[in-house]
Order: sequence, then structure tokens, then C-alpha cells
Amino acid sequence: MRKSLKSSFATSTARAAILGAFALALPGIARADAPAPALDPGPAPAPVVGGGEIVVTATRRSEKARDVPIAVTSISGEKLDVLNSSGLDIRFLSSRTPSLQIESSFGRTFPRFYIRGLGNTDFDPNAAQPVSVVYDDVALESPMLKSFPVFDLQSVEVLRGPQGTLFGRNTPAGVIKLDSARPTDTFGGYGSIEWGSYNTINGEAALNVPLGGGFSSRFSGIVQHRENWVANTNYGQPGNVAPAALEGYTDIAGRAQISYVSPDSSFHALVNIHLRGLEGTPRVFRAGLFQQGSNLFSPGFTPSQASVDGFTGQSMSQWGTNLHLDKHFDGIGTLTSISAFEHARVESTGDIDGGSNYTYPPLGLNNALFPDNTGGVTRPDEYSQELRFVSDEFSGIRVQGGGYAFTQKLTYSEFDYITPYTFRSQDLDQDIEHNDRNTNFGFYASGEYKTGALSLRAGARYSHDSKRDTVSGYSGGLSAKYDTGAMTTALNGNAYPTLAPTTASVKGSDTTWDASATYAVTSKVNLYTRVATGYLGPAIQDRVTFGSIQNVAGKQTTLSAEGGIKGTVLDGAVNFAVDGYWTRTKNMTLTAVGGVGNSAALVTVPRTYGSGAEGEIDIRPLAGMTLSASGSYNFTVMRAGDVAIPPCGSGQCTVTDPLDKFGNALIDGNALPQAPRWVGNVNFHYDWPLANGGKMGFNTDWAYRSSINYFLYTAKEFTGRSLTEGGIKVSYTTPTGLEFALFGRNILNQIRSISAIDFNNLTGMINDPRIWGGSLRKRF
Repeated sequence: MRKSLKSSFATSTARAAILGAFALALPGIARADAPAPALDPGPAPAPVVGGGEIVVTATRRSEKARDVPIAVTSISGEKLDVLNSSGLDIRFLSSRTPSLQIESSFGRTFPRFYIRGLGNTDFDPNAAQPVSVVYDDVALESPMLKSFPVFDLQSVEVLRGPQGTLFGRNTPAGVIKLDSARPTDTFGGYGSIEWGSYNTINGEAALNVPLGGGFSSRFSGIVQHRENWVANTNYGQPGNVAPAALEGYTDIAGRAQISYVSPDSSFHALVNIHLRGLEGTPRVFRAGLFQQGSNLFSPGFTPSQASVDGFTGQSMSQWGTNLHLDKHFDGIGTLTSISAFEHARVESTGDIDGGSNYTYPPLGLNNALFPDNTGGVTRPDEYSQELRFVSDEFSGIRVQGGGYAFTQKLTYSEFDYITPYTFRSQDLDQDIEHNDRNTNFGFYASGEYKTGALSLRAGARYSHDSKRDTVSGYSGGLSAKYDTGAMTTALNGNAYPTLAPTTASVKGSDTTWDASATYAVTSKVNLYTRVATGYLGPAIQDRVTFGSIQNVAGKQTTLSAEGGIKGTVLDGAVNFAVDGYWTRTKNMTLTAVGGVGNSAALVTVPRTYGSGAEGEIDIRPLAGMTLSASGSYNFTVMRAGDVAIPPCGSGQCTVTDPLDKFGNALIDGNALPQAPRWVGNVNFHYDWPLANGGKMGFNTDWAYRSSINYFLYTAKEFTGRSLTEGGIKVSYTTPTGLEFALFGRNILNQIRSISAIDFNNLTGMINDPRIWGGSLRKRF
């Protein structure tokens, strides 16, 4: 089994490497004689226009940010390049915009997003998340597909609050919108290479090549690598099958785009093909990380050391393609078609008890109650088709509308390895197979009317979801390892119960809407207010390990109201936005993860409320100097009635919630998990010219989030401490445009736990360490 996984990864990596080599070889291709006519290829924005005003595509067309009645943040240019340095994945955005958090217990293959506190800590492949990731106008459903590397982007936009009209269901919290740089009719590109601590390598390149006859192309790629920097102190001990070192990765991705523009510029086509290959280890689980009765780390903890004994490895191959077609009809509008397919194969295996010494009570670093080693192979396939029409403006009126269809086929396996561990893949006491189907279709329409200083907008969308999940296989889990003779089904000489194929199905639909008003106080400053609803489709939880069963949850709906002020003043030297909001979510779908059964069960919270304020400012006081800052205050509370959650296993954590008569924690009044009250960041950038025609540059950025709660219940050990991470970059650019730079990430080396596992012992996971490095970059 493991040999075939490596072969699959090698194939995907070879494909990505070939694509990257092809892109880097392209400078030798002769330039076309006839350049394509100029046309803005689709909705990818120019982030800043004359006077320093920011342009966004939050409404599926380019608009000045101050004219959009949505709380939206755009990151692009030098700031995006700096934040995305040192081999980071999409989690680099966490705390970099107001109200946004991103975390993962799988490392680079399963990011989980939270906006204004709304999110879901569910770690299953079929988990439904209320934050949508839209990559090049394609909504990605699978959390694993959402992990595609971030490179060669025009901009990143974070849309906060429900986006249920133009972006659909599964957006009640917001949207992360990633737009790749598109092909243009100008030859050019860039290349960069970074090297840092732990042999961290981050190489990125892009090449734009006009092909003539209206065709142009863009090829880009990224290579990210880090050596295994966490030493396994249990390596070489009897029964150990874990590697000698952990937390490393090699992640390679590439993208090829071909664009065509008709001679009259009325028709545009864009083909996008992208590939990825990843091999490494998942996030290391650290047994006994927390001291009992405290959220401080246990004595002896060292970030660069861990002690595990089970199989540990991760690989991923991913590819996808999409086709954008735009046809403009003079005096009427533009018809757009977006067709997309995405596929991935992910294998991830981890030592989830996080330790190598088994004892009771399981307290102290590296100690667990019993060994547990799980893994699986996940294969999501997603097809989507959207047709959208956007009208031209008629006497202050604009309309747009369309239809959307989506199908996901998801298969995955859940393995649990027998102890003592061997290298025989058949030595499993669990092999559960999942076969899921998820379909959605929707129809939407929206309109805008502008008269004088007042603009009014409204829209609605009907969405329908259907999900079916079938599980089969066998599972011993905890009870098999400690068999009392009650089991009767024999496998490999041991007793494990066979699961009869079981199917669960759910359906749901909803009509979401939004209405907003924008009033121009001056020609550069707007007030706005917006009311919107969001919808998350019904869910199925199918983690049937350790004796648990499938369970389902119905749809959840969110009502949101917000208002704010946006503007550009001092001749474009200052951009600012301030807003306040309130949300109410009915029947919110959350997940009780871990606990004594190490399972996951859907929990429906009758009411969840949120409120807060967000602010951003971008100042350009001098030529070459930018100071930007943003922050948010987010208050969340669950009104859960008598909903009770099984707390940590083995009774080792210090639960601070009241308990019911069964010993379960009552969560009414708790904040949502991974929802810090305060988030803030500051970025300062300054370039100054030199007499020789070159320039010096300085950039520093700082992000802060206050304490968080890991689970639905509260415990002293599982309350994460506040985190401050800072970065710095000093650069010199030669007169020929070659940039030399030194950089640092997490320069304070502040190490915090960002998540936890509570079923066996006080296990946690930490953030990335400090990285120092240097880089070379050249644009041409």
C-alpha cells in the first residue's frame, strides 16, 4: 500500500516538475510578431488605480473598494509577496486581515477557515465549512482542494459576512477570493528564490508570452521545501516505525494559462490547467504538551523535538482545469461561462496519540494512555458549471444573474494500525470505506440602481443541496485493541466487527438575499449599510470509528446586518474603511471532535450570535512609503440550551464549564472555537532611490490574535494563549532590477499551540518556528 502511494506521488511530482521546467525554458522562445489586442481578461482586478484607490471584484466585476457595500480587504503587490515568503501555505493569511483565522491539524493539506468567528473545526474530508475559497472564480468545496498553493497572484480578497447571492451556499461567514495573474499581450515575467533556516526553499517563477493572432499565454510555478526540522527522540527504539525527523515537506505546483481575445475585443477565452505534488509529514501531534491545570507547555518541551512511534507520512497529487468564456454584446452586457474540474488524491497518516510512552495517568511530555495510529486515502472529484450575465449600465441601472451546478464525488478510507506496529499494510484493525455524493444547483439575480449620491442594491439566490454517504468495511478501534471476547468476526487471526454498508442521505434548500445602500458623503467618501442572509447546506458526519455512527444535521441560516464608512482622502494618500456588524445564525452546524471516543459528531446549536467592529487604513505619506494597519473586535456566543458535549478522554483536562448529570460539558454561553476577540496587524514598507539608479527597501509586518478556545467546551489546558508574529525584510535592488534581500518570519520566535487533541491525553500542535533567510528576485 505505501509503495503505491509513493509511486502515485512520484508521478504527480514529475508532471509538476515538467511543467515548471517548460515554463522556465520559455524565455528562449521567440516573441510573436503580432501581439494580441489589449483587453482586460475577465474580472481579475488591478489592485490600485490612479491616486492610490483600491479596486476589488467582490461583486463579480471590478469596482472601487469604497463603492462596494461589503466589508472586503484586498492584499496584493509587495505586501502579498512578503507575507507569502519563507515557504508558507495559505495559512499565512491568518490574522493578516480583520476577523480572519486559518488553522490546520493536517499541515499543508487541510486548512480550516474562520471569519468573524464562524467556522467549523471538523477534520473529516466531507466536512462542510461556512467560508468558501474561490480560486480563479471556481468555488472549491473539499477542504483539501482549498490547500492549493498560493503563487503568481494578482490579488487576494477577503469578503466578510454572508455572500449568499453572487457566490452561493456555504458562504454564510464569507469568501476567500484568489485571483491568478492573467495572460497579457506583453512579454515579461519574474523569478525568485529564497533560502532560509531548516533548509527552507521557496522558488517561484512566471513567464508571460504573447503568441500572436489574439493568443497569449502565462506559465508559472512554485517549489517549496523544508527539511524535517523536528527530531524524533524515539527513533531507533523497539517497535518504532516513525521516521527519524518530522515536519518537512516538498511541495511543487504549476499553472499554465492560454488566453484568446477576438479582433474586436468582444470575445475572450481563458484555459487554466494546474498541477500539484506534495510529499512530507503531517502536523506533529505532541503528547502531553500542556501542563495539567494550565495552558502552559509541559517542562522539557522543545519545539525541535518530539517522541512518536507510529506511521507518519503525507502525500498529495492534485490537478484541475477550468475554461472561462466571455462574450460582450454591445449595448446589452456580457455573458460568461465558467466550467471547471478539480481532482486530488491525498494520503495522510499520523501518530495521533502523539507519544511513545504509555501510562496512566497520561500526564507529562510524550506520555499517552495507549497507542493509536490512523491514516487514510482521500479522493475528491469536483465538477462545476456557471453561466452568468452582467448587463451594461442603463440610466443608472445594472443587473446580473445566472445559474450554477456542482457535483462532488468523494471517496476515502480510514485506517487504524495494529500495535505493535509492523510494516505490513494488511495489519489494520480498521479499514472503513466511504463513498459520498454531493450535488448543488442554484439560480441568482441581483441589481443596482444609482441616482445622484445614493446607490441601492439587492439580490436573491435559490440553492438546493443533496448529499448521500455510504460507509462499509470493518472497525475494531479502541474496543478491538482491548477485546473481551465479545467480537465474532475474524480477520488476520484477530476479531474485528464488519460494518454492513450503511447509507445516509440529506436534502436541503434555501433562498438567500441581500439588500444594501451606499451614500456618497463626498466624491471620495461613502457611507454604506447592508443586510444579508447566508445558507450552509445540510451535513452528514460519517466518522464511524470507535463505535460511533453516522449522524446528520439540517441546513443552517445566517442573518447579518452591517454598516460602515469607506473613503479615499488627501488626494489618494489615505484609504480607510470602518464597519460594525451583527450576526445571528440559526441551527448552526458544529462538530464535537475528539473526546473519549476520538470521534466526531455533528452538533446543532439553536442560536449563535456575533457582533463586532473592523477597521483598516492604508497611508502613503511619501513616495515609496506605505503604512497599513487593520484590526477587529469579534464577540461570539452560543445559545445552546441544554446541549452538552463529552469532554476530554481520561479525565485529564480541567473543564471550566458546568457539567450535566452524565459528566458532559454544557456549552451554553461559550464563544465559538478558534474565534479570538481581538485581531490586529500592521505593515510598513519603504523604498528609497539611490544615486546609482538602484533602490533600498525595508518592510516589516506584525500580526496579533488574542486567546482562543480549541473546542466547543472550555478547559484550562485547551485555551490557546495569544500569539504575536512579526516579519522583516531588507532589500537592495540594482539598477538592472535584480533584488537581493534578507528576511525573517516569526522573528520573536513566539511558539504557541494552535490546536489540540483531547481524546487520550493533553496533546497539542504548535505554529511554525522562526525563519531567517535571504532571497533573489528579478522581474523582466
